[in-house]
Amino acid sequence: MRNVVGARCVSCGTRAEAVPGLTVCPKCGGIMDIEYDYDYIRSHLTKEDLAQRNERSMWRYLEFLPVEKVGKPRLRVGASPLYQADRLAKALGLGEGKLYIKDDGQNPTASLKDRASAMAVVKAGEAGMTEIACSSTGNAASSLAGNAAVAGLTAYIFVPARAPKGKVAQLRMFGAHVVLVDGSYEDTFRISAEAIDHFGWYNRNAAINPYLMEGKKTVSLEIAEQLGFKMTDYVAVSVGDGCTIAGVWKGFKDLYEAGFIDRLPRLISVQASGCCPINTAGAKRSFDWTPQEENTIADSIAVGVPRNPVKALKAISESDALTVNVSDEEIYDAMKLLGRYAGVFAEPAGAAATAGIRKAVAEGLIEEGASITTIVTGNGLKDVANAIKAAGEPVKIKPDMEELMNIMDRL
Repeated sequence: MRNVVGARCVSCGTRAEAVPGLTVCPKCGGIMDIEYDYDYIRSHLTKEDLAQRNERSMWRYLEFLPVEKVGKPRLRVGASPLYQADRLAKALGLGEGKLYIKDDGQNPTASLKDRASAMAVVKAGEAGMTEIACSSTGNAASSLAGNAAVAGLTAYIFVPARAPKGKVAQLRMFGAHVVLVDGSYEDTFRISAEAIDHFGWYNRNAAINPYLMEGKKTVSLEIAEQLGFKMTDYVAVSVGDGCTIAGVWKGFKDLYEAGFIDRLPRLISVQASGCCPINTAGAKRSFDWTPQEENTIADSIAVGVPRNPVKALKAISESDALTVNVSDEEIYDAMKLLGRYAGVFAEPAGAAATAGIRKAVAEGLIEEGASITTIVTGNGLKDVANAIKAAGEPVKIKPDMEELMNIMDRL
């Protein structure tokens, strides 16, 4: 990989070769970061080159990724739409042309996590592995199961027993070996880590495997290209274990270092009020975080013991991010606003970033005239039960016109 310099520990600075099976720092056990040769990227890729490419997936950005080539068969991951959402902007208190929605619920298994899992499957193949595993609150699990299925890998998945049935159904349909853990996400992560070490499976856990963030960062590469490389002032991200916001920031930094964008956006880190350990520390620009209860409907970001806090908190600090915590009711409201004003169906965690924008505008944290991109990380069909709670049950009648007339004011 001539575009890759190597890997560096974000905790102690130790450097290592970027081999396919790379996980944590060999010296301190910290999380590694993949480093690139930006001169090489600049000399081998231009904006004009990208515009001529027919590849419509995350793999159109190979020069920014730690892979030599991508085989087939594979799912079409990436190339999700970016919408200009003027009606929603008005509802959130923003001006016309000031809000964009990156709908990553349009990925094959309906979440942004497909980007990380697609990368994991490729790297597992490079490492000669045939079995792959992870723990997840749901989306990473289903994305791994789907991407592993098409690649012919055996997937072992550990999820908390609270995971929505829609996500568990995906896992089973894709043929994964699924273990429901009667405990928290922390309990689930621990048992998966023990099993991975014991059986020698390829590790898809994003806080252990540095390559997965490289997959997640492709959402930023796409946003930039779709905006004509003219960045919005802010990018809002829902935050759980910290891997997604870290990946989003890494993508923008890579683009900036390679000269594809001339300024970096300011991030908006959004967590649920019932589970916000990263934002609690990030608001103080501190790296000392404290575990919290997992008390929110937004299961995908209900992570009381985040596994990638260092990279997440670095992203918050380096981008001078706004940190916004939103209640479950505010998330429900954002789900409805996304659907009714933008036609985008988001699961609770996917809508949290938009809820954060609404709250930040209301509290005067965002200056007038600012432009914002909000990332919807998962589709509402992932969690139909909470979608019904947000939208309300429909009215039911007998097939009688008089009865219809009587309930028209309630529709």
